[in-house]
Amino acid sequence: MSAASTTEDRVPVIETRALGKVYSAGSEAEVVALHGVDMRIHRGDFVAIMGPSGSGKSTLMNLIGCLDTPTSGSYYCDGVDVSTLDAEELAILRRDKIGFVFQGFNLLPRMSALENVAMPLGYAQVPPHERSERARQALAAVGLAERGGHRPTELSGGQQQRVAIARALINEPPIILADEPTGALDSRTGEEILALFKRLRDEGHTVVLITHDAEVAAHADRTLVMRDGELHEQEAGA
Repeated sequence: MSAASTTEDRVPVIETRALGKVYSAGSEAEVVALHGVDMRIHRGDFVAIMGPSGSGKSTLMNLIGCLDTPTSGSYYCDGVDVSTLDAEELAILRRDKIGFVFQGFNLLPRMSALENVAMPLGYAQVPPHERSERARQALAAVGLAERGGHRPTELSGGQQQRVAIARALINEPPIILADEPTGALDSRTGEEILALFKRLRDEGHTVVLITHDAEVAAHADRTLVMRDGELHEQEAGA
């Protein structure tokens, strides 16, 4: 292993330093959603961020995903200080560094599975032929090689979530950010999706799973717990 790659592996893929988020600051409606969050997640980690509604986990997810900006503190995404980026650079970072997976799948109903998966490559100005080929490979990677021509309504919930994961993987991002990805699935299908995340971790992706469910969080290698806007590391066996 080269010195460069060793250094790269030591740099956290996600690092927050005293991250804070306040809504309606200075008004009677002021809400401190995050307070002094310090977090380091490395390449190949599978981490669950767990907490009840209102704990701050969704706010933290939006900051990690570069969908919102902090009020205080700093966030480094794959070594880049996000606060130094303009809107266009942020959009490129989101496209190249982060694959999003949501509870509601967020697939376009009039598009086939293949077209849904290939869609992010259009924004990256990848030629149409290469888009289709890469989308086929991504679908094959999640076990849906034969379903590329099917529309979302012709697929089960678990298959739709696999399509969404394939779409998240299409730009080969280092980070997979999954928000309640099993929430709309039955328990057996949810187990299959969590097994897929473990495989992605083994292939070198960093998986961050946002959940309110302790049983789902137990599949991760580490669990971080949000309480009243503060982040706590859950002790092993807790």
